[in-house]
Amino acid sequence: MHKHPTEAPQKAPPPPPSPAAHDTKKPIPSQGARYVTLLYPLIFFFLFITILVSSLNYETVPWNFFPFPSAKSSNPRVAICLVGGARRFELTGPSILEHVLNVFPEADLFVHSNLDENSFKLGLLRLAPRVTEMRIRRPAMLPETRQQKRVLTKSFSPNGIQGLLQYFDLVEGCLDMIREQETQGRFKYDWIVRTRVDGYWTGPLDLEAFKPGSYVVPEGCRFGGLNDRLGIGDRNTSEAALSRLSLLPQLDEAGFRDLDSETAFRAQLIVNNIPPVELRFPFCILSDRQYDYPPVRFGVPVTSMGSPGPLSGAKCRPCTVVCKDECMEQIGPRVNEMWGWTEWRNGSMELCNGSQPWEEGWEKIFDNVAGKVAAIVRRRVKNTKFDECVKEMDCLRKKAEKWNGPDSAEICNLALLNTPSRTRKLPV
Repeated sequence: MHKHPTEAPQKAPPPPPSPAAHDTKKPIPSQGARYVTLLYPLIFFFLFITILVSSLNYETVPWNFFPFPSAKSSNPRVAICLVGGARRFELTGPSILEHVLNVFPEADLFVHSNLDENSFKLGLLRLAPRVTEMRIRRPAMLPETRQQKRVLTKSFSPNGIQGLLQYFDLVEGCLDMIREQETQGRFKYDWIVRTRVDGYWTGPLDLEAFKPGSYVVPEGCRFGGLNDRLGIGDRNTSEAALSRLSLLPQLDEAGFRDLDSETAFRAQLIVNNIPPVELRFPFCILSDRQYDYPPVRFGVPVTSMGSPGPLSGAKCRPCTVVCKDECMEQIGPRVNEMWGWTEWRNGSMELCNGSQPWEEGWEKIFDNVAGKVAAIVRRRVKNTKFDECVKEMDCLRKKAEKWNGPDSAEICNLALLNTPSRTRKLPV
């Protein structure tokens, strides 16, 4: 971060001349001149409206055009780690830009994601204030050791232990990027924010979440451990919290067994004597997974992304609400607080029927909840063609200080594998 230079005091403007200093009389403007004078503001007004309407062509509008909040420049160095797949990034990306990246415009952004047919959506990050490193890796199976199989369990992971290792590797890979940047620049970050690509934010990341000596996580969705869908810590606490793979031997030595992601995360903090702090945050995880409805004691509530919140990382989707208010009074207390529970009281949570795929017409629901800018982005990504995709990915590559991944054409081609022509729209 850089300090703003101290502005030199400006001299006071000279006082206006007194009327007595002028002996000549002011000429009286003609009627035609008065009409011209009145027309000038109208001309400028219509000019402004014309520019504003034409600017709805989203590609040509700089992101800072939109009234997003922005924090003042400050001394501490902040790194933001964004990890995960880009499946629904056309929906979550604008909210991350608005409520996280633009709130900390001087932070260094590190992105670690797997290459797949949705990677082209990461092109939205060309609108971020700054991009330090993009790493889009080709997915590959990771070896599963006996030690890892002792410490971890496949029970609650849709892709078993391999799924946990892949996720841990993405997180720690982001920490590796940060370490490299520190070594090259001969400095240390003061704070690291780690969040997910599939997070949908409804409010800004609060400065009150930065607490030295502790590691701050969202409240709820503990699943026996700690919510690991967001983490904020100073440099020391973040080192332990983000070392998801390399700390597994230490957890094994300490006798931890059959851990899922959340319980392993809690164990990492325990063995390093780091106190966690749980706070409520205005975001949820946009998920396509299906869960039983209504949720039971060890169930997973699927919330409406339009819930008043804050949802603190609960699973969500755009939906027609099936349960709120009095209904939540019945369902909310059933869910175990150490499992899938999220604060539901005071009308903060509204539920979807998560036992089915996303409902027909979800796009209209999303647009109504997320607003005009997000709706424009969603439609634009849906209608992106190959040449546009390459152009946008090239913009992101130029913006990033470091690029570790395939070239733009390969990323865009991957999204077009099932379409016969390059002029076809990209699948969403």
